[in-house]
Amino acid sequence: MCRNIRTLFNFDPPATDQEIHNAALQFVRKLSGTNKPSKRNEAAFDRAVGSIAACARELLVSLETSQPPRDREEEAAKARARTATRFA
Repeated sequence: MCRNIRTLFNFDPPATDQEIHNAALQFVRKLSGTNKPSKRNEAAFDRAVGSIAACARELLVSLETSQPPRDREEEAAKARARTATRFA
């Protein structure tokens, strides 16, 4: 369930609000054990996603590093190479 949670810190360009929201959604899905909440739990589920996304955004803004930003395309190519090796 958490395969969509990716490292979002220190990339050029920085993580988008949508990427942060998707990571928060996956986190809440993992914690709750469900992909789609029931109508009864939908409001709590959505509040949790919003709250975690806000905390994650705050964390990403406040983190500091001396390393140069990583290139998204380069990291994606490395991930594809690892996947190809893994399933070859």
